[in-house]
Amino acid sequence: MFDAASLPGQNRRPLPPAQPPADGAAGPHTPMGTQERQPPVDRPGKQRDAFFDNVKYLAIVLVAVGHSWAPVKSDSRILEGLYDVVYTFHMPAFIIISGYFSRSFDLRPDRLKRLITGVAVPYVLFQAAYSLFRRYVGHVTDQPFNLFSPWYLTWFLCALFVWRLLSPLWKLVRWPVPVALGVAMLGSVSAGTESGLDLGRVLQFLPCFVLGLSLKPEHFTALRRRWVRIASVPVVAAALAVGWWSAPRMDVGWFYRESAAQDLGAPWWAGPLMTLALFGCSLLLTACFFAWVPRRRMWFTALGAGTLYGYLLHGFVVKGCLYAGGFDFAQRYGVLGSAAVTVLAAAAVTLLCTRPVQRVFRFAMEPRLEWAFEQDAAELARERQKKEREKVSV
Repeated sequence: MFDAASLPGQNRRPLPPAQPPADGAAGPHTPMGTQERQPPVDRPGKQRDAFFDNVKYLAIVLVAVGHSWAPVKSDSRILEGLYDVVYTFHMPAFIIISGYFSRSFDLRPDRLKRLITGVAVPYVLFQAAYSLFRRYVGHVTDQPFNLFSPWYLTWFLCALFVWRLLSPLWKLVRWPVPVALGVAMLGSVSAGTESGLDLGRVLQFLPCFVLGLSLKPEHFTALRRRWVRIASVPVVAAALAVGWWSAPRMDVGWFYRESAAQDLGAPWWAGPLMTLALFGCSLLLTACFFAWVPRRRMWFTALGAGTLYGYLLHGFVVKGCLYAGGFDFAQRYGVLGSAAVTVLAAAAVTLLCTRPVQRVFRFAMEPRLEWAFEQDAAELARERQKKEREKVSV
């Protein structure tokens, strides 16, 4: 959901007095014919790659559709199975991409500032906004505002802040993914982790983020192979069949990764087993999802830059419809009502990712807050070099 921070100012060579090469063109130090052989995903944060924007847009559509299915799925076993399959991989896919674009994160002051303004401040603002919305629109007055108890969608910002802040530590670990899996398994047997910063999700989704930190461009390139796309078809078909079979037999709380096994009425040893099983299923379905995401620019590619807006804002639409009884109306029409809810949810989140919406809500999503921070000499030098680069490119 979040792109890695750009790294201007790290190149100590003087800027060339020529216009920088356009995207896809060979640079002055790049031999002709070698530019296309280099996968564009190797430079996160320096140029936008259509594949990752496509992944983020399609994943946020699945998130919104999944939230819209929750109030209407109880009357349809097929829809319950689809819901479970989607919840197996849509957030893991988002989190893996977030981890991949956090590979360059360190404790440099400018990056810490971006972490605060791009994650922590939106969390505080939307936690407050959702609390007011719940109280005055939903008329839920028995739950006071609690900054340290994320509600509905804000858990992801809280978790992302913790994960990204600790990402330099995971780079020092020899076997980061197995260690993160061990932490997640401990989180699945620690009763009460769903309270207080939604620690259950922070711990149980942690392996997905650490996996993203460990991935390299060639891993995404491998998914472009034709046999991978062909093999993903029976895998997804089998997942849908298992989802249909397990829908009435399995507690949906397992897919949320927020509760310990004891809180779901299961023995403690089921937590680690389900953690490993869900991680394996998530990884497999996410690979299938990545394999079928287009690599070229599509009509929705530009919307991938606004997925944070779509993610945080669509919750007001879903909850507003729920409070107004809109989903009760959809349930009366069965399959047609569910189909209408699906289309409307996808359309709504698409609109919320557009540039006009970004301009309106940028003050909350991407506040600048220069007045709140002191600028060190290195950052000022990078800003000057950036301005000089922009002048040269004009």
